[in-house]
Amino acid sequence: MATSADTTTQARPAEQPDLKAIKARQQGAWSSGDYAIVGTTLQIVGEELCEALDLRAGARVLDVAAGNGNVSLAAARRWCDVVATDYVPALLERARERADADRLPMDIQQADAEDLPFDDASFDVVVSTFGVMFTPDQECAAREMLRVCRPGGRIGLANWTPDGFIGQLFKTIGKHLPPPAGARSPALWGTRERLGQLFEPHARISATPRTFVFRYRSADHWLEIFRTYYGPVLKAFAALDGAGQAALESDIRALLAQFNRSGDGTVVVPSEYLEVVITRH
Repeated sequence: MATSADTTTQARPAEQPDLKAIKARQQGAWSSGDYAIVGTTLQIVGEELCEALDLRAGARVLDVAAGNGNVSLAAARRWCDVVATDYVPALLERARERADADRLPMDIQQADAEDLPFDDASFDVVVSTFGVMFTPDQECAAREMLRVCRPGGRIGLANWTPDGFIGQLFKTIGKHLPPPAGARSPALWGTRERLGQLFEPHARISATPRTFVFRYRSADHWLEIFRTYYGPVLKAFAALDGAGQAALESDIRALLAQFNRSGDGTVVVPSEYLEVVITRH
């Protein structure tokens, strides 16, 4: 039962987040390490999202928070006219390198998901895989995606769910390094309820649970890659002292063990995400 003190605390208005400060912090996190090392392993998600969207050759496609370009490249392989955007120039350079290596034409532009530099209804399809879900101002990002998508066009998303492995990884990090006051969890984008709040009544939403499987040599290998290259994990460890780092590592190892189904010492960890196709009215 809540005490009177607890009731008083719960009754206070929620603290308003400093969205500008959160964005700067997040941009710093994604600019650290080299997300492309992890991102390239997720390529199959971009391919499957393009199939779920039933992309047609010649479609104008915008990738928001494209990272190293997984879904951008998948769309370009289907002969779409693709613009890949992100607010981290180094990640866009990785996307450019990959497009050049595969000889795929692709326009690459630095842009903020919350302030897209494109006219209304400029694109047939707008996509984002594990990208736009990390924006601090979720409502603003959703409005921008709707704005640049033409009526009858589609928005395709792949978002980690709260209960899946990556959702639980962020929850684990949050136990050791609490998020900024008032900040909404990115994993909310992996729930049908939150998607409805963000996109309805302007669109029709289809959301299907999917699974991506992380495959690494061992738990040590997974930790080495994520601590070195995956910005949010790298920054979390960097912000903690020695004892804090040891405690976080212990909890992450326990989480890996909980999800790992390999049975042979390697890492085979399924992580649930929501594959989303939104049709704009």
